Amino acid sequence: MKLHEFVPGERGRITKILPGSNEYRRRLFSMGALPGTEFEVSRVAPLGDPVEIKIRGSFLSVRKAEINVLEVEKI
Repeated sequence: MKLHEFVPGERGRITKILPGSNEYRRRLFSMGALPGTEFEVSRVAPLGDPVEIKIRGSFLSVRKAEINVLEVEKI
């Protein structure tokens, strides 16, 4: 499942971070976005870009171009 399929208020878990930009992967890791980490979608911009998630007490905005790096599941 992809993050853009979630609506605000839904909760999920990161299952996998796919290969992509090493810089972006490091940013995700530094923000605590690791496989197994739970999150909640807090906002989705009108055109779906960006999606804001709450993860480990912090808010992280993820752009459409970066969303495909994350594989997630609903919980």
